[in-house]
Amino acid sequence: MLIELPQLLSADDIASAQHLLRNAPWSDGRLSAGAQARQVKNNEQLPRDCEAAVHIRALVLQRLNTSALFLSAALPNKLFPPHINRYEARGQGQDQHYGPHIDNAVRLLADGQHIRTDVSCTVFLNEPHDYDGGELVVHDTYGQHTVKLPAGHAVLYPGTSLHEVRPVTRGVRWASFFWVQSLVRSDEQRRLLFDMDMNLLRLRTQHGESPETTALTGTYHNLLRMWGQT
Repeated sequence: MLIELPQLLSADDIASAQHLLRNAPWSDGRLSAGAQARQVKNNEQLPRDCEAAVHIRALVLQRLNTSALFLSAALPNKLFPPHINRYEARGQGQDQHYGPHIDNAVRLLADGQHIRTDVSCTVFLNEPHDYDGGELVVHDTYGQHTVKLPAGHAVLYPGTSLHEVRPVTRGVRWASFFWVQSLVRSDEQRRLLFDMDMNLLRLRTQHGESPETTALTGTYHNLLRMWGQT
């Protein structure tokens, strides 16, 4: 499932991030890619210990921890720390892009633990009118889904998805990206739990608490207990 997280970062968050990104020390993005992805990857990333990366990573993690929508949709167990990348228009067939690929199923954390990449996330750090192209395209059994969101918005999508970033033909695209190991490995099961959670929220908003919402909440947690892995 694709889930948009609107206004994950505030306008002030974006302003402070962009101030640092303008003079950040970018490096070749292919250094972090696997063997297959390296063949189709043409972008730049920030070293994880530079000022801009540390600041933006902290911002993103702080906002995720207070986002009820993220917690409901991703059901996070472990999080791969956010990275920051950019795609730049360079002309003459050199416009930066990331061709169709599937992310590595397992990533290594700095502390030596491994994380399964059940859910992928992109957080957009500048406005769509700042650049042409640069759409995130996610392929699934229902076709292609094209995503290009305002600054501060984010999108979640299954880590199992074939996806790409189309060439940026004007300007520069900045984004943060990371992966989540979910408590619920199955995208289908996460979708059912998310739909139930959102509809329970609507029922409570419209009608208040009732024996029926209490019972359905119990069903939600029993399904999470059945499907969840910690």
